[in-house]
Amino acid sequence: MDPDQARAELERLRGSIDNMDSALVHLLAERFKVTQHVGELKAAAGLPPADPAREAAQIQRLRALAVDAQLDPELAEKFLNFIVAEVVRHHERIRAENN
Repeated sequence: MDPDQARAELERLRGSIDNMDSALVHLLAERFKVTQHVGELKAAAGLPPADPAREAAQIQRLRALAVDAQLDPELAEKFLNFIVAEVVRHHERIRAENN
């Protein structure tokens, strides 16, 4: 493959990556809108911001999905742990605001 062909292919692939990144950001925004409601419900009911049993089950579920999708399950777990930490932080803020 000559350099011009390689550059054209890189541009095409990077366009696909950019589209997927946009989709991921929009999905993440939608997820956080739902978890905002979850945090409000928890705060109103006096439930704790974190749910370790749910989190453990979700990690196992996402690890299995990752294996099925031929994605490193460690990566899926790290991704979920990051998201859960942010969600719990938001839920703690919501609880503090409602007290």
